[in-house]
Amino acid sequence: MTLAIVLAAGAPAAGLPTGAGESLADRLAAQWRRAGADEVRAAADLDELAALVGAATGPVIVSGADLVAHTAVLKHLATSPVGPTVALVLTDPPVPGRTAVREERGQVVEAGPELADATGVFGGALRVGVEDLPALAAAARAAAARPATGPAVDGLFAALTALGTLTFAHRVRLLVAHRVGDAAGLHAAEAALAGVDEDKAELRLSVKERDDFFTTYFVSTWSPYVTKAAARIGLGPTAVTMLSVLLAVAAAVLFAVGGRPALVSGAVLLYLGFVLDCVDGQLARYTRHFSAWGGWLDTMADRAKEYVVYAGLGYGATHAGFRYGWALAIAAMTLQTVRHMTDTWYGVLHDEAARRPKTSVGAGGGGIGDRLNAASTRVQADTGSVSYWLKRTVVFPIGERWALIALTVALFNPLVSLVAVLVWGTLAFAYTGALRTLRARWMWVPVLDTVDATLHRDDGPLAARLPVVRPMGPLTLAVLAALGPAALLVAALLTDDGGLRWWVPAALLVLLVGGLGAGAAHNGPLDWLVPAALRAGEYLFAIAVGVVGGAPAWLVFAYVLVLTLHHYDLTARLEKRQAAPPLHRWTLGWEGRSVLLALAAIAGIVSIGLATLGTYLLVGFVASVVLAWVVLPARAARVTAVPVGGGSPG
Repeated sequence: MTLAIVLAAGAPAAGLPTGAGESLADRLAAQWRRAGADEVRAAADLDELAALVGAATGPVIVSGADLVAHTAVLKHLATSPVGPTVALVLTDPPVPGRTAVREERGQVVEAGPELADATGVFGGALRVGVEDLPALAAAARAAAARPATGPAVDGLFAALTALGTLTFAHRVRLLVAHRVGDAAGLHAAEAALAGVDEDKAELRLSVKERDDFFTTYFVSTWSPYVTKAAARIGLGPTAVTMLSVLLAVAAAVLFAVGGRPALVSGAVLLYLGFVLDCVDGQLARYTRHFSAWGGWLDTMADRAKEYVVYAGLGYGATHAGFRYGWALAIAAMTLQTVRHMTDTWYGVLHDEAARRPKTSVGAGGGGIGDRLNAASTRVQADTGSVSYWLKRTVVFPIGERWALIALTVALFNPLVSLVAVLVWGTLAFAYTGALRTLRARWMWVPVLDTVDATLHRDDGPLAARLPVVRPMGPLTLAVLAALGPAALLVAALLTDDGGLRWWVPAALLVLLVGGLGAGAAHNGPLDWLVPAALRAGEYLFAIAVGVVGGAPAWLVFAYVLVLTLHHYDLTARLEKRQAAPPLHRWTLGWEGRSVLLALAAIAGIVSIGLATLGTYLLVGFVASVVLAWVVLPARAARVTAVPVGGGSPG
């Protein structure tokens, strides 16, 4: 249950009459009800607010009584999916007594009455998640103990930020929100409200403010019309996601069939599938239907359908007479997955860096990392410039990948498409890897030691029992671990005689070197690369075993695909702040799975081993999804529904 609290203390505009005749505070309370609050209460001061927060059992919304805004703005704040605690941030000029805000990567990192490098001003409203309610109550008591210098809600927010609470900034675009101090300000704000077409603004707001070049100019120019049509006929974001998957699968089938009409038709379907891939997010923002399940499903569906398309291209290239069509598809999937792992953890690194005091970030001071960081900031701020679009395009985002696949397969063939994806993907990986490594060494912010490293390394029971080699960092050990499988794979591809079966144990021993860092501290400046390095080692080992054992290429692709689903599940849960998969301990860990494949290779039953282990992992993945998103939430809902102190009648 969401509680909204209107805090009138220190806000003289609270009693001003609005155009409808009601007081500003009363209108705001009614707006919060329309925005989705289950209960709205008024608090005369911070002590009363602290008492209300202490009794709350769900999210709490706090707003000053001087806020004039569209109800849509309040609803957006109340339903924002970016984090449990979100604050309204405006671009209004700073006013004495009001709180200025400095934000980085969407996070409020500092708040106070006077900030030299402020990026905005506090909008007088915030939503606080359940886990942060104790901090909110403590902030209210701390602010109440200080002399009041302005609206109480400003002192509350400054105190909450000072406690280190992770708060995300919610910016107002296209719609209107202002804080007022007198009748003239109220009149001007209401006139600005009346001049906005709210539904039209909502539709435009459904499109991401900053997107990639292809998406911006070839999708978002018309996808909002599809979004509005989907909303009118009652389609939800999940249904649109499923339609997008169906179109991608149909495109993959046409790529596999081959022939110019099929290839062109597949390219068109692939483009339309990507349009729907954008529409599902736009529809969620337009209708404000967000859920952890929807976000997780969208992430997983994006990866699954892209790799199904790679499979169609691989089959089509092989069917057309190119011997290594499937090999190129496997390489493209492996490369893209390892890239995504580095993307995820570099994002975590940047978020962690933004939350830390400036004195602890880049302690070395200056240097190339500092210059790269400043240059990147300048380019990102120069929205729409050539350098801005080049920076966003060169990293080969999903829109550009799908556009490249559609164009090359329609104009040429699946082989050219796979080669193009591999070449651009490799160059993008080299570019981002080099720059991120330099910037990360400058920032020196550990991230794996702030989470469950065992979970995100995907260690199994064997790695937990291996000794720890401390002189060598976990990243060095993880990189070394990938060399054995890589050497075995190269040897298998060069010899092609199947006589390398007894090299598999040696490659496995090198791979297991990665487990020697499992118990070490992951606090080096580059240890965010450890998960990606371990993924590369496991994938290369599985591919090498498949080649050595003569397994069908499509089976090797299918096995690696199942592994990627397992690993994307971990990163998607990290991004959506979800707990570990319920059956994670049954997945055996990267080293346990590799040992089983090595035994299958020694026994000469690689195909059986890949098929059996892949099926086991897939069944476990599906069961884990059902448990996490269906069974456990339903059970929790039943427990919550039981009245306190209730029981069966005697």
